[in-house]
Amino acid sequence: MRVLAFLDGTLADPDTPHIRVEDLGLMRGDGVFETILVADGKARELRPHLDRMARSASMLDLPEPDDAAWQRAARTVIDNWSGSREFALKLVYTRGVDPEGEPTAFALGIEIDPKVLRAREDGVAVVTLERGIDPGLAERAPWLLLGAKSLSYAVNMAAGREAARRGADDVIFTASDLHSVLEGPTSNVIVARGGTLYTPPPGIGILPGTTQAAVFRAAERAGWSTKIEMIRTPDLFSADGVFLASSVRKLTRVHTLDHQPLRDSSAIHAELAQAYEDLYA
Repeated sequence: MRVLAFLDGTLADPDTPHIRVEDLGLMRGDGVFETILVADGKARELRPHLDRMARSASMLDLPEPDDAAWQRAARTVIDNWSGSREFALKLVYTRGVDPEGEPTAFALGIEIDPKVLRAREDGVAVVTLERGIDPGLAERAPWLLLGAKSLSYAVNMAAGREAARRGADDVIFTASDLHSVLEGPTSNVIVARGGTLYTPPPGIGILPGTTQAAVFRAAERAGWSTKIEMIRTPDLFSADGVFLASSVRKLTRVHTLDHQPLRDSSAIHAELAQAYEDLYA
């Protein structure tokens, strides 16, 4: 099941070619995207996703996204979806064929990978991998686009393949000092310790998390404290719980890190996952 819509609200056949082979999003990864969870006909955190896409577009010097048009395209996909009660809504915005011409833009609804659904329930084994940046690099070198959700995901996908070669499901990136925790290739890291949730600050060059922010709101309603501050690799091993947060995976617990079993966080995960769902009840 797939549903494709353009910004004018028209539907298109997803099996028919629509992208020029010389599109700069394809040729150079020159574009941005967002992936949004839609559940029971409602897009979760649509406003934060659109705001983040506008921020990423600005970092790439793309034209400012037409907010109303993107909302219309998203609504068109949602209204025409007839598959599972939850699906992934992808918003893709590229520079198009001509750097000075019309950008390419579309919304696509797709089914969620069964592996992601299983990981929500079973948790994941994770390895730490060096990302090759230090926590101050984003501020010193904004042209590296650290913290932008660009289409240039080759490194992220390569990290996932390396995790599989090491017998793991996913990755937590560390900075060049090997001790500062950054993010996952497609997720934010959340650590539970002593009734408080922690996540690294976006200013160190990671993507601000829409789902991470929602989990923090939900946790605060449930009586947790939340803090945005640096996390060190040893903190992961001593934590009450380590989790990966993203739109489609929601909140997924990490049960093994670098082949070492972590403390059982099933009860914390169940509490936080329910609090997160209660936000949208």
